[in-house]
Amino acid sequence: MTDGPDDPPSTPHRRATDHQQGPLRSSRGDVGSNGTPRYLDPGDTVFSLWGRVLMARYRRVAASVTRHIVQRPLHIGISARIFHPEAGSTGLRSKNLQYLEESIAQWVMSRDVLVFMIPTVNTDGLLHPSNIRLRDYARHLDGLVLQGGADVSPQSYAETPTRPEWSGDRARDMYELELLHEFVEAGKPVLGICRGCQLINVAFGGTLYQDIASDVPDSLAHVNDDYDRNRHDITFPPGSSLARLFKGQASGTVNSIHHQAVKTLGRDMMVEALSVPDNMVEAIRYRKAPFVMGLQWHPEFHRAGGVELLDCTGILDQFLRVARETRF
Repeated sequence: MTDGPDDPPSTPHRRATDHQQGPLRSSRGDVGSNGTPRYLDPGDTVFSLWGRVLMARYRRVAASVTRHIVQRPLHIGISARIFHPEAGSTGLRSKNLQYLEESIAQWVMSRDVLVFMIPTVNTDGLLHPSNIRLRDYARHLDGLVLQGGADVSPQSYAETPTRPEWSGDRARDMYELELLHEFVEAGKPVLGICRGCQLINVAFGGTLYQDIASDVPDSLAHVNDDYDRNRHDITFPPGSSLARLFKGQASGTVNSIHHQAVKTLGRDMMVEALSVPDNMVEAIRYRKAPFVMGLQWHPEFHRAGGVELLDCTGILDQFLRVARETRF
């Protein structure tokens, strides 16, 4: 008996049909006729698919690097003060000592960054020779702070000391001048404090007053026995970056602890602040770098958020922002 037109097909015929149509009737319902998942674009090629895979991997790596840049603490170097051996002394006073003043380290660390004192290097040392150079510090650190201390030697700006006690520290000058130029060459920011401000000016060909009271008799007393309690006002010249930073604040009060000061500006230097009323240079900036600034006063002795002395937290933040932008 043959099958009629309305009769169901025989079992072998159904099995054959099921075998032929199986891929199209997958129980998962997510596989196309060519064996690829249905969620893929029908126009995809192996090249476009791999292109999107690689782009997704790139975005993941870029996000990871961005998190590293934002979250890793900045590493800021501070130049060393140098204590030279005293003749006839024993113990520590008979040794070369390198150190930093506590307040400058704490001021920089107040913004949650890591601070490293940078020692002098000596590749020709007889006892402990090393191939480490100051250039290596500039490569691995994110910024440099030149702290205060001994006078800059007049020899460093081609002058002779007018009095023996103003001969300065030529050895420290040579160390910090090299350090400064390495950081500038590496594109890293530099902030000079007091002596550091003067050194930045000298590094670019400027000169200093060896003694303000002697060279400019009608000037203010920029140093006395009150040390950091000696104060005066400063103003910010129009167009300076400090005028923009302290917008709406025409002047401020700072401590004054220096008997030397900028005399002639170095090349490509710009005056950022002047003392009142004697117009002594109190801050400078090198115009051909992202951030190279010198402050003649000691911002580390100013209270954050204080009103009596100029709050210099904004200057520190600006320095650190550039350090993060240029860290690689």
